[in-house]
Amino acid sequence: MLLSINPEHVENILNGNKQFEFRKIKCKSNVDKIVIYSTSPVMRVVGEVEVLEIIVDTPDEVWELTAEFSGITKHFFDVYFENKEKAVAYRLGKVKKYKEPLKLMDFGISFAPQSFVYI
Repeated sequence: MLLSINPEHVENILNGNKQFEFRKIKCKSNVDKIVIYSTSPVMRVVGEVEVLEIIVDTPDEVWELTAEFSGITKHFFDVYFENKEKAVAYRLGKVKKYKEPLKLMDFGISFAPQSFVYI
C-alpha cells in the first residue's frame, strides 16, 4: 500500500528514528510493504519499508508498546488519537530509499491519497 506521510516523519522513517507508523484505521488487506509518499512540499514517492507487524489496540496500549521507537512525542500521539477507541501501529522493518524519487503517476495514481491506497 502507498501511504501519504509528512516529510518530517518520512525523514525519521528513512533514518531509522521512527520505527512505527500510526494510523486511525487499519487497512483491510494484510500488507508486507508500505510505499512512502512524502507530502507537500516534496510530493514524491521516496522509498518503501517492510511491515513487520500490525498492532491494533487502545491508544494507551499502543503507546505503551511503541513509545521508545515511535519517532513522535506523546503529546502528538495523544492529539492524533484524541477520542479514538482504537489505534493502529505498523511496525516498520527494512527501509529502501529510492535513488530518484518517483511521481505518483509512476504507480498509476493521479492524486495523493488522503490516508492510503492499495497498489
